[in-house]
Amino acid sequence: MLVERFLKYVTFDTQSDELTNMTPSTPGQMVFAKYLKEELEKLGLKDITLDKNGYLMATLPANTDKEVPTVGFIAHMDTSPDMSGKNVNPRIVKNYDGQAIILNKEQNVVLDPEQFPELLNYIGEDLIVTDGTTLLGADDKAGIAEIISAMEYLINHPEIKHGKIRVGFNPDEEIGLGAHKFDVEQFGCDFAYTMDGGAVGELEYENFNAASAKVTIKGRNVHPGYAKHKMINSMRVATQFIVMLPRWETPEHTEGYEGFYHLVGIQGTVEETVLNYIIRDHDRARFESRKREIEHLVNKTNSEYPGCASVEFKDQYYNMREKIEPVMHIIETAERAMREAGVEPRVQPIRGGTDGAQLSFKGLPCPNIFAGGENFHGRFEYVPISSMKKAMDVIVNICKDIAE
Repeated sequence: MLVERFLKYVTFDTQSDELTNMTPSTPGQMVFAKYLKEELEKLGLKDITLDKNGYLMATLPANTDKEVPTVGFIAHMDTSPDMSGKNVNPRIVKNYDGQAIILNKEQNVVLDPEQFPELLNYIGEDLIVTDGTTLLGADDKAGIAEIISAMEYLINHPEIKHGKIRVGFNPDEEIGLGAHKFDVEQFGCDFAYTMDGGAVGELEYENFNAASAKVTIKGRNVHPGYAKHKMINSMRVATQFIVMLPRWETPEHTEGYEGFYHLVGIQGTVEETVLNYIIRDHDRARFESRKREIEHLVNKTNSEYPGCASVEFKDQYYNMREKIEPVMHIIETAERAMREAGVEPRVQPIRGGTDGAQLSFKGLPCPNIFAGGENFHGRFEYVPISSMKKAMDVIVNICKDIAE
């Protein structure tokens, strides 16, 4: 049922949209949530709630008399706005042979191990791929399928003893809002795991500190024929600002624990230009230093063009490590569960964020476990079926190990 479940889930169009100012941000997410609610009811889960904001929660009651911590498993329903998630048409590539996979012959879209060498890790396995026109949605519908399939497995195998288990599915993770209206108190767990990582073995409890920076540059527009010593072209000033930031501290030049400045959008006219940046760093002190550097460059711009530039920062999330370290036993439990499933844990920092980071700061320690997909957010996304099965096994093992 795991694969069938996933293939059904990706038929729902659940792209989120940061411009709607609604929760969920798109109606398709609520349609999907209602479908999942019915599925959980049919499986026999209890205490099922779906609120007006699209947060779905349910309980698998304990089947042991032992006092056992309540564990939660969380995944998000939305897919990325970066690529269409409508009319997803997946197919299964059986027994992958290590060669390039033609996703779409008409559009010449090819999933090639020369560009994506991690494909060679899956020779001999069955892969679920796209038709080259949409993303797949393994981020994070694979996680949802794994969680629900694990709950079904535990229901069908009552000999496996476990404590109370809570599952939660939320909207709008891809636009950074997945945890904003997540009711941690209602969820009622001692700790939880998001099933939202990538390749097999990923286990993450460190993530970027994150902020956005909106730099606004005001110009002065006059007729170009008479503009000498009068015009201030905000777009030209903006280009000066852009090149003042260190060119090597950008996403295309960084890895591991290295932070960056990332220019994600420009809107400009002579009169006004807006630069939208995101700022990322694992180290909190360096993160704050990056914000001060942008402030410094704004002041430097204003020294040449008085009153021209301003900046508005918005902190988005922080590194969950400080919230996980006091309860490192939950990492040890996950590592043990992975090894029992035949998976070697790969503990690594997330070069991004997760709902788990925000939930950890809301009082629910919540590291992140692999869901199995690769190349998220685009037409080259795929998920090995064996990876999904291993993720499901890890969930079952966590529940079993906690009870033991």
